[in-house]
Amino acid sequence: MRKKNSKALLTIFIFVIIILLAACENSSAKSDNHGNNQSPDHTSDEEIHDSSEENVTETVSNKEMDTKEETEKTSDQLPEEKEETTANDTTTNQKETYLNKLNETNEKTESMEAVDSSTYALKDVAHKQYEAWDDLLNEIYGVLEKQLSAEEMSQLRKEQRDWITHRDKTAKEASLEYEGGTMEQLEYVTVLANETKERCYELVEVYMQ
Repeated sequence: MRKKNSKALLTIFIFVIIILLAACENSSAKSDNHGNNQSPDHTSDEEIHDSSEENVTETVSNKEMDTKEETEKTSDQLPEEKEETTANDTTTNQKETYLNKLNETNEKTESMEAVDSSTYALKDVAHKQYEAWDDLLNEIYGVLEKQLSAEEMSQLRKEQRDWITHRDKTAKEASLEYEGGTMEQLEYVTVLANETKERCYELVEVYMQ
């Protein structure tokens, strides 16, 4: 009876040990599988993190370079200096522009030729020359109205009225040499054109800033 009980206990003991060993093997296998499954994800997270840090570092570096370049470009010249330089350049260019216009108009008027030698044809050329210079004079006068102060413009208006009187008087006196002849009107218009031309140059060279 005791032998039977011993054998039964031994059998139960062995069976329990087998179950425990099987359970340990299953647990070990699950642990390995879990570790293998987790490893790629963990590595991927590290790679993504490193890549993000590199991108952020590169972006910050590029921004710092751009900021440095902009600072170097603007540090050499203050805003006030820039505005003053731009204003001076604009004024200089405007004066040069009208000096060029004067020279172009001078070449244009001097190249005008009468279709024939008749007094009528000569007077037609003189009228066209006078109109060209008179149009340019009005344009220059308009520019000066914007450039000059109120006091300076008031003084210029007075001078301009005096000049007109002088121009007309000079032209009339010159034409009287041919009073009653066919050249009287031609001389009058020719002098008007010449006087207006000289006034255009004077206004640009003396008054235009």
